[in-house]
Amino acid sequence: MADDLDHQVQQRRRRRSRRLLQALVSPNSYGLVLLLILVTYVLSASTAARWAVSLVLFVQIATIWVTLLASQAHPGLRRVTGAILVVSAAVAILHLFIDRGPTGTGVLAVVNGLLYVAAPVIIVRHLVLRPTVDAQTMLGAITAYLMIGMAFAFAYHALGVLGAGPFFGAQGDGTFSQDLYFSFTTLTTTGYGNLVPAANPGQGVAVLEMLIGQLFLVTAVAKVVTSWRPGRDRERLPPTTTAPEPNPAAPPPT
Repeated sequence: MADDLDHQVQQRRRRRSRRLLQALVSPNSYGLVLLLILVTYVLSASTAARWAVSLVLFVQIATIWVTLLASQAHPGLRRVTGAILVVSAAVAILHLFIDRGPTGTGVLAVVNGLLYVAAPVIIVRHLVLRPTVDAQTMLGAITAYLMIGMAFAFAYHALGVLGAGPFFGAQGDGTFSQDLYFSFTTLTTTGYGNLVPAANPGQGVAVLEMLIGQLFLVTAVAKVVTSWRPGRDRERLPPTTTAPEPNPAAPPPT
């Protein structure tokens, strides 16, 4: 009896491990999208080399494509987005061999930001249409929230590179690592105050990020968290049978 119980426990653990691995590596899962976002963040925050900018764009292209697969986007939307991704890949390759200075860096930041703006819209549309709230819904909501922060980080970087004055005033335009830091502290309304946009349009964009971040967090993410019941989608309830209704014409039992 004890051996049977141990065997059942081990089988359940294996099934959980397989489900977790499948959620993280399957092209139809938001888990892989989340991993790609984390890779993008690490690459963006760890190095400022020119080749790294193109590498980040390549990772983003893969992220958007996996997002289309996970969200079961319409084939027409896939074709249009695929064409945009091909152009983005060409821009990333050209940036490796042609140095356009701040203008080229700013253009790449704009392209990166636009890619991350489109992805949350696609994810939210898919989550709204899902009939159930399960682990994939949870991963999708978290992924969309992180993509919003990444999109604004690229927007700040583009404003700093292409703007007339220093984005952070006395602290200069800031590195992309600082843009990421400022974006996510703004998105979560942490507000340490060590980095502050010096003027508009940076200040206006920061206020917009705060509003979007809080509204998304207290509506979409909170709704998913409160509605999700782990394991509910795997429950199998036994069929219920109803007693036959009494026949009024039948004689009473003796």
